[in-house]
Formats: sequence, C-alpha cells, structure tokens
Amino acid sequence: MLNTDTTQNYNTQETYTGGGKPPPLLPTALQKDKLTIVGAGIVGLSAAIELIRAGFQVTVIDKQGAGAGASKGNAGHFATEQVFPLADPAMLSKLPGMLMDPLGPFRIQPSYFLKALPWFMRFLGNMLPSRRAHNCQAIKMLNQDAIEAMKSLVQFCGCEHLLSLNGSLLVFENTPMREVDKEFKAYLNAGVPVSLLSGDEARLLEPSLSKNITNALYFTQVGHTPDPYSLCLALAAKFEELGGELVTEEVLKLSACKQDLTISLETSSSRRSTKCVVIAAGAWSKPFAKQLGYTVPLETERGYHLMMPQKSTLSRPVASYNRKFIITPMLDGTRLAGTVEFGGLKAPLVNERADCLFPHAKALLPELFANAQASDGERWMGFRPSMPDSLPVLGRSSKQSNVFFSFGHQHLGLTWSAITAQLLAEEVQGKQSSVDLEPYSIDRFS
Repeated sequence: MLNTDTTQNYNTQETYTGGGKPPPLLPTALQKDKLTIVGAGIVGLSAAIELIRAGFQVTVIDKQGAGAGASKGNAGHFATEQVFPLADPAMLSKLPGMLMDPLGPFRIQPSYFLKALPWFMRFLGNMLPSRRAHNCQAIKMLNQDAIEAMKSLVQFCGCEHLLSLNGSLLVFENTPMREVDKEFKAYLNAGVPVSLLSGDEARLLEPSLSKNITNALYFTQVGHTPDPYSLCLALAAKFEELGGELVTEEVLKLSACKQDLTISLETSSSRRSTKCVVIAAGAWSKPFAKQLGYTVPLETERGYHLMMPQKSTLSRPVASYNRKFIITPMLDGTRLAGTVEFGGLKAPLVNERADCLFPHAKALLPELFANAQASDGERWMGFRPSMPDSLPVLGRSSKQSNVFFSFGHQHLGLTWSAITAQLLAEEVQGKQSSVDLEPYSIDRFS
C-alpha cells in the first residue's frame, strides 16, 4: 500500500537553475504523490505498468483512450533489426524517383513542404558520417534488450499470446546479387542476427511467396504481434487492475508551479495537479514540450495501412526491399503497411496512399490476393512522431526535475515501448540507468 503521509520535505524537487543535470527526485517522496502520464499509446501504457509496479500512484490521460492512435494500426513488427538511422545518404539519389512514383513509399503534401523544410534540413545534417554513426549506436543500445523487455512485459500482463518470435523476412525481387550481399553484410557487420536465403529457401519458410522473389534476409531474433490494439488493451487492463487510473480527456495545457512544486494540467473538462508528469503523447508531444520550455524538431510521419480480410499463411512479417512496405499476418486478416507521408496532423486520410499498398502485396502473395481488390480492405492512417536523428526523447527535464519525457519513437514505437518504459522507471526513481540516456536527452536540440 502507498504511504499517504505528505510531510516529506521536497527540497530536492525545486526548479533547477544551475548547470549540468538537476538533482534526482527522491523516490520515496514521489511514491507518496501522484504521477501523471500524458498519452495512452503503447509507449505511455508500458511506462504506466513499469511505474505502478515500482510503487507510484499513476494516472494516464489520453484524449482518445488506450491505444487509439498510432499504436492501434502499426505494422505490429518488433523491428530490432532496424539499426540504421533513416537519414541515409544513399536515399538522396532515389528520392526523386520515390516522389514521382504514384505507388512509391514516400510523399510530401505540396501544401506542407515549406512547413516540413526545417525538419528536413536537420534530417540532412544527420546524414553526416559522424552523426550517422552516433545515431546508429544509440539505436542499437535500445534495440539490444527491447525483445527481452517486451517478453517480460507481456508475461507480467498475461498476454504472451500477443507476442510471436518467429523472426521476419526482407525479400528481394530480381535484385543483383552484389546489392543483396551488400545489404546482408551491412546488417551482419552491425551485429544483427541474420541469414542470407535463396528464393527457394525463403519459400520453404513461407510457401505462399511469389516465385519472383530471388533472395531474402532472415532476421531470426525479431518478432511481431498479431494484434497491436489488443496488446494495448491488455496493458491497459492490467494497469487498471493494479489500481491505475485511465482518464479519457484531452490535455490542453501544462504548466510548472514553482510555489508548490507541482505540475498543473488543464484538460477539456477539468484542472488537475500532479507532483510528477511524463510526456508520452507521441506526435502530439511537441506543444507540451513547448509549454514546459523546450523547442523540439518533432515532425509527423503519416503512416498508412490497408487491412485486408484475407488471412495469409504467413507465420512472420515479410518486408520488401524493392517496394519498401511490409506484410504482417494478423488475427483478423493481413495487414499491409509502410508508406510515409508528410502532411501534418490536420489533413485527412488520403485513400490512394493506403490503396497503393495493395498491388505490391498482390505481387508478393499472388494466390492470396488473386481475386481481391484494394476496396476489400479497411484503410487507416496514424501519426508517427519522428525526430530527424531517428532517436526518441527520453529522460528527465533539465528545467524541472519532476518532468520526464518519452516520445519521438518514430517507426520503432512498438519495438522500444517496453525497454524505454524500463529506462524511464529507473530515471524517475533516481536509479543508475542501465543505458546512458544522454543521446536521447531533450537538451540535444538546444
């Protein structure tokens, strides 16, 4: 049971104005007060589980409810093989072709180009070899224990059936062998467990794959969930079972109160006060960071999926090297995902961006989709919160020692949700972090 004695002296929580890192909060002090998480996606829910397990009194607030945003419709892939930052110089020569291709994986809405330009300038800066190497290492540090952290989380929440560890495939269609081998060696040299397969060997694993597939990389130590939304709901149910409070309200404003060392939250229907706040609002985190004194270069990648009712015989996700998309077997059908569109948070879903996934899927799984059409599927669009360096914002604020961040997980929100929750819980408790959080600090943008 939580100690309700509130006579503890909170001098260690004063707003920090000196140099360096602020003094840690006393865990015993925090445990007597409320901790609020803004955001109930997979990142916020995972953090809520870890923090309530550590003894905190936790409230999670989200305008849509548990897992209703990007966490609901992601590709379901625990992609720890993705160790390379998105800012890759090799993409520069391919970018014009991608933008011109109506079936291509990348698009910028013309009306949004100027608004996105500052983010892209930072993105280009992260293509420099030194920055790319730094970011790659920071990605690998989160990836290395991500699967184990998720295994522990689903076991604790009693939803092990929502985690499958069958690996994944990256398939190639008539790609020159030198290019395939280059990709294989890049992953191998980065320490990613991977095997190089012929097309026939790939079809031994997944017989429904097209005969046009000539090679594949088999990532053996990754996994997927057959239902990302059910995973979120399972975490939310466990959180509430443990005494956590899940509130469906829109947070409008955050402000730090120096007088009583609290954080005030103004929502759509109430005003709340909390001793500690965690910003885990995904693509909506930027204005909250601004209210607390930070300007972060967070941009929204609008990710699409087309959920087809046909159930494949696939036992693992299959990504296409040539087509830049992914197919994941789900409990209620087959999910096609992977396109990127820059257009902000307000523009409506563009049907064509979802529908363009179908011909690619039909090329890889011709028998499954022989008599299907894109209109059979359910279109969906969600917002990926992406930083130009492909790293999340994770850890304590240097301005207010009772403010913490966990957002900007880009394409790896599902993958990193459990591991960043563990690291955040260590940070909130003032423990020595098992991973150096400096690369993920919000101050890196100052």
